[in-house]
Amino acid sequence: MKSYEAAIIGGGQAGLAMGYFLKKEKVSFVIIEKNADVGDSWRQRYHSLVLFTPRQYSSLPGLQMRGPSEDFPTKNDMAEYLNDYVKHFDLPVMLNTNVSKLSKVPGGSFMLETSRGKIQAQQVIIASGAFQKPFIPKGMNPFQLHSSEYRSPQEIPGEEILVVGGGNSGAQIAAELAKDRKVTIAVGHRLKFLPLTFFGKSIFYWLDKLGLLFAGKDTMKGSWFQKQKDPIFGKELKMLIKNREIDVKPKVLKVIDKEVLFEDGSRRKFENIIWSTGFIPSYNWIHIKGAVSTDGKPLHKRGMTEIEGLYYLGLPWQYQRGSALICGVGKDAEYLLGAILSKRKNSRVINTI
Repeated sequence: MKSYEAAIIGGGQAGLAMGYFLKKEKVSFVIIEKNADVGDSWRQRYHSLVLFTPRQYSSLPGLQMRGPSEDFPTKNDMAEYLNDYVKHFDLPVMLNTNVSKLSKVPGGSFMLETSRGKIQAQQVIIASGAFQKPFIPKGMNPFQLHSSEYRSPQEIPGEEILVVGGGNSGAQIAAELAKDRKVTIAVGHRLKFLPLTFFGKSIFYWLDKLGLLFAGKDTMKGSWFQKQKDPIFGKELKMLIKNREIDVKPKVLKVIDKEVLFEDGSRRKFENIIWSTGFIPSYNWIHIKGAVSTDGKPLHKRGMTEIEGLYYLGLPWQYQRGSALICGVGKDAEYLLGAILSKRKNSRVINTI
C-alpha cells in the first residue's frame, strides 16, 4: 500500500493547481486521475468547443499558456496546455485510476480504495470538480442525448432539432447546428448576453479590473455578482435568434416520444433533442460523515470541511466567480495550502513529542 502526505483526487485544472503549490513546498503527494491522459476531459468534448476566456485568463499558476494573450484557445489547446503543465513542473500523476471509496482510518489519516489498489494519505484534496455526472431528465428516449455526448453536427440525425438549456454549451451547440438544420432552443429564463470583447479587451479583463472576477462571495461585490444569472458570452446566438434562424421556446414540461410540451402550452415534434442541462454532483464514493450533505452536495467553507485534513477544490463559487475557472482556481488552491501546511506542521510536532 502506497502512502503520501497528501492525495489529490482529480487531475484537471484544480488538481494540477493544487499540485503546483504542494510541489513548491516539497510535500509528498500524488494526483489521481481517472482518464488515460491529462487533458482528456477536454479532448472528449465537442469538436468545435472554444473557450470564452482568452489565453491571458486560461492559465494556471506559474506557467502562461503559449500564444497571443487575447486569442481564445480551443479545447485541444487546453488539453495540451494541461499536459505541458504536468511535464513542466514534473507533477506526480497516477493515470487510469478511479477512486471507488474514500474513508477515514484510525489515527486520523485517510484510505483511498482505487482501481490500482489502496492508497493512504494524511490529507486529501477532492478536486474532481462540479461537472461529474450529466443531469439527464427522466423519460429520455434513445434519440435524445446530453450535451456531454455531443461531438459534431455530422453525428446528429434529423432536420428539426431542439436544444434544451440556455447556458454557453447549449448556445454554442445550437449555433453550430443552425448552419444547416432547423433549430429551436428552449430556456427557462430570459437569455442574457455579454460580448467576448469590449473596447478591444476581453470581457474578463473588464470583470477583473472592476474587481468582480475574483471578489469573494462574502464581499459586497461578490454577493451582488453571485446573484446574477450566468450570461451567454458572444453574439452568435443572439444574431441567429434576431434573424429568426433559431426559434426560442420556454421551459420544457414533458416529452412524449418525439413530441414536446412547453410551458406556454404549445406542442411540437422534433427529430432529435439535445439536453444541455448541466451536471450534478456525484460523491457517493465518499464514506465520511459530515463531508457531504443529505442531498449529495459537498459541505465546506471556502473549500475547507469540518473533517480535519479533507478539502474541496474547483467548485463553482467556492469563494469567488473564478473558483471553477482556470484563471481563478489557483487562488483557492493557494488559500488551502495554508491549512494543509499548518496541519502538516502540527503533525510533525505531535510525532516528535
